[in-house]
Amino acid sequence: MTRHCHACGWAWEIPGLPGRSETCHQCSADLRVCLNCASYDARVAHQCRDRRADPEINKAAANFCEFFDMVKRQWKGKGGADSREEKARADLKKLFGD
Repeated sequence: MTRHCHACGWAWEIPGLPGRSETCHQCSADLRVCLNCASYDARVAHQCRDRRADPEINKAAANFCEFFDMVKRQWKGKGGADSREEKARADLKKLFGD
């Protein structure tokens, strides 16, 4: 489990957390964003499990949240939802013989 850029998957291997102005060395996306936070959860109110944090409008933009903790995860790539859709389409084609 490592820390990654939410946009491209570049591994954050620098000790400590990224600052507000830090960007990905590969794609220049902001790193201190809700999408990289351990508290981010798309299924809860304001998409944040930490109730102390102020709601952020843009989850992909740098913010000043004092409760930010960069999540450690296995990078799966951006194709998560797309690959599910492609699998479903392939199953339908197989079912109907196309």
